[in-house]
Amino acid sequence: MTDQARQPIDPPVDAIIMAAGKGTRMNSELPKVLLDVYGKPMVQWVVDACLQAGCDRVIVVIGFKGDQVKAALSQYEQCYFVEQTQQLGTGHAVMMANDLFDPSTSRDVFVLGGDGPLIRAQTLDQLLQVHREGNFPASLATAVIDDPTGYGRVIRDSDNTFKAIVEQKDATEEQLAVHEVNPSYYCFKSDALFAKLSQIKPNNQQGEYYLTDVPGILKSEGNAVGVVDAVPKDDVLSINTREQLAEVDRILQTRMAQK
Repeated sequence: MTDQARQPIDPPVDAIIMAAGKGTRMNSELPKVLLDVYGKPMVQWVVDACLQAGCDRVIVVIGFKGDQVKAALSQYEQCYFVEQTQQLGTGHAVMMANDLFDPSTSRDVFVLGGDGPLIRAQTLDQLLQVHREGNFPASLATAVIDDPTGYGRVIRDSDNTFKAIVEQKDATEEQLAVHEVNPSYYCFKSDALFAKLSQIKPNNQQGEYYLTDVPGILKSEGNAVGVVDAVPKDDVLSINTREQLAEVDRILQTRMAQK
């Protein structure tokens, strides 16, 4: 347990961290989630945030060089590992954790990317609070950023409630103009998550099973979806280039200096 971890909260919340990807754009022999950011692999920042938020279990989906990812997280007794042998998309990755959940009960579960080291425990706390107070099947955090290139866009209904997430490669010109983005910080009820994951289809430009389809499916079936908006942009920067890696390193250095 990290020295900043807190006791698991009650009722319990778990986390699923997607850490199976290769990260080909980073030009590294290491899995992307093991690239160093301000002194430790980026996936460790994500695990630490989950434990600081009181998670009971942290389930890590591994794939490319998975043994190295397991080794990097070997000090965490709360980590469990499942393997995604084929890279068929984020929805497929999360489905690999299905067997670790009892289908007769429902648990709250965060779903996060292992390449998002800027996630804060406070954001997870806020997300879980909104999720539970609204009794939502799914909740997500969003951010409004100046340059949304590369992010999924958050589409709103006419009454300004959540409607769907549209990935950039599938977006229309009108949707591409939206600056509210999805940083991949989710909280689900486990029964709703796995039920809807079994329904998604790879009908998109990537031919992949998108986790991002699940909140939209739930909304289309008449469910409200919780949203924590206005997450600071310095908490959501994606890492797809060496320049972005250096920028995140600087952000974390500043953040740690302010503690």
